[in-house]
Amino acid sequence: MKRVFNISLLLFSLTLFTSCFEVLEEISLNADGSGKMLVTFNLSKSKSKIASIMLLDSVNGHKVPSKEDIGKALKEAKNHLKTINGITNINTTTDYDNYIFTISCDFTSIDNLDSVFKDLISKHNKKSKTNFSTSNFSFNSSINSFKRSFSYDNSIKRNFNKLNSEDRKIFEGANYTSIYRFKNDVKEVSNTNAKISPNKKAVFLKVDVMSLILGKKSISNTIKLSK
Repeated sequence: MKRVFNISLLLFSLTLFTSCFEVLEEISLNADGSGKMLVTFNLSKSKSKIASIMLLDSVNGHKVPSKEDIGKALKEAKNHLKTINGITNINTTTDYDNYIFTISCDFTSIDNLDSVFKDLISKHNKKSKTNFSTSNFSFNSSINSFKRSFSYDNSIKRNFNKLNSEDRKIFEGANYTSIYRFKNDVKEVSNTNAKISPNKKAVFLKVDVMSLILGKKSISNTIKLSK
């Protein structure tokens, strides 16, 4: 899990040099609770700026990760995910022309997917004295309900306020987007910012990162499906 954390830190460190980035979380869920997850770090809107920055060792006190650093961390993350029960078909991609990075996997149940994040969050809570919930994803097959959980912790805002003004600006144009796809029709969603697709097979949610940092919006969502 430390290796997964390392690649997250490396890719996130690239966002410290640009305010235009997006984290995209996609889950395709089957009726039996198995499925596929794809996470994308998209920095393409600032690709010219990042290409120039990556020629440097550091900027404003922040170390600039090299292509070798990112490639090695992605490989280690992939190898480690292979050891987690129920997680298969792990793949990573790197696009240095557009600065888009992805990691994907198949899971036999939502519990397997949730375990990928559980240990990481537990270790972060212990180290940073935060209180984030270790539960992220769940699926109740008896009532056909999928849940994406997120517990806001005041440490997010506290750490943000410790940044200098230049570092704070990087979050102003950033977004978090989730797309969840299902075999059954979506009946309703709990998050008022979420949108159901016209064919009722997917749920789309886009939240600006500043709203997440300040606790004004949440990525939590309970999605009820038809039987």
